[in-house]
Amino acid sequence: MEKTLMHTCCAPCSVSCIQQLRSEGIEPVSFWFNPNIHPYMEYKARRDTLMGYAPSIGMELIVQEDYGLRKFCRAVAEDIEHRCVECYTMRMEQTARFAAENGFDSFTTTLLVSPYQQHEAIADVAGRMGQRYGVRFLYRDFRPGFRDGQAQARELGFYMQKYCGCVFSEEDRYAAKIAKDLKEPVKHIV
Repeated sequence: MEKTLMHTCCAPCSVSCIQQLRSEGIEPVSFWFNPNIHPYMEYKARRDTLMGYAPSIGMELIVQEDYGLRKFCRAVAEDIEHRCVECYTMRMEQTARFAAENGFDSFTTTLLVSPYQQHEAIADVAGRMGQRYGVRFLYRDFRPGFRDGQAQARELGFYMQKYCGCVFSEEDRYAAKIAKDLKEPVKHIV
């Protein structure tokens, strides 16, 4: 059986990915490495949900702790508007490196399930990292299973995040509210 390391951004996104891989006879080993997720309580909520889910379905989980606020911000500070590719690179490089150093035949990522992520950029970065570290990138377009996986995650009572993970995406989430608040300054009550 092929030994596949699956970079996992969160438990909800992993549900349909795991099901698809298992239906193909592939038993993934989940790999938590997400130094982009902020603030810490968000990071912890996503990690802890995955740590509860993995054993419940008999899946091995490797947690590589790296709450990397400063490292992540330094990496994307020069071009915040195009930060996603740098973020994908950080995570796919560490996943490919770990896979190569620990005898995995291939690696993949749950990032490929989200219709909100830059699918082609993820696949491109992961392919390059696989070549760099000599481990095959197992490409799958997991997007068709996204809605069903999210529905199952809700049924399981998972923590469901509201933004991709980085502090800048959280800002984007509130962009309209921020703009409105700036137009209507807070009135001081004396």
